[in-house]
Amino acid sequence: MFGVTGLGRALLEHLQLTAVAVALASAIGMPLGIHIARHRFLAGPVLAVVSAIQTVPSVALLGFLIPVLGIGWKPAVLALFLYALLPIVRNTFAAIEQVDAAAVEAARGMGMTDAQILWRVTLPQSLPVLMAGIRTSTVWSVGVATLAALIGAGGLGTFIFQGIAMVNTRTILAGAIPAALLALALDATLAIAQRVATPRGLRAR
Repeated sequence: MFGVTGLGRALLEHLQLTAVAVALASAIGMPLGIHIARHRFLAGPVLAVVSAIQTVPSVALLGFLIPVLGIGWKPAVLALFLYALLPIVRNTFAAIEQVDAAAVEAARGMGMTDAQILWRVTLPQSLPVLMAGIRTSTVWSVGVATLAALIGAGGLGTFIFQGIAMVNTRTILAGAIPAALLALALDATLAIAQRVATPRGLRAR
């Protein structure tokens, strides 16, 4: 049976896996979503590729990565990153698409550069939808990260698979319940951050 120290370590490992994967997915997925919104002919192929990744079973994807990256933290983070991409890319694309064209034209008429329009007009209006994609990716990643224990990356999945092996419901719940609570806590935290960062006039929307 695992102690409190073991549970705390596993929770921290789980949080680290999720945070790194979602941060990487955001850093790559948001610029990619902005790019395909500006170059519509790329939207179909890019969204098809990131959607196809979601069709690969999690265990199979981890298995594909082991010969390349070995076991442990690296293949787990890469797998989580790949799964986290779709909501972020798709929501960023949709968010940029729904930005008020009149506001963009007005900003351009005031002499703003494309970069200024992006940071001062497009992104503030897109923020609620962008954050929804990040929240979805985060919740997904917490769930998928339980499988990281299968390849020696730690996390709360360690409890779950130990419990399955021992046919011990208490050990399974020792991993499953904190994972569910972690997903809820991260989603609530991001929801608060989304509300704080969203311009007051767009909150009702």
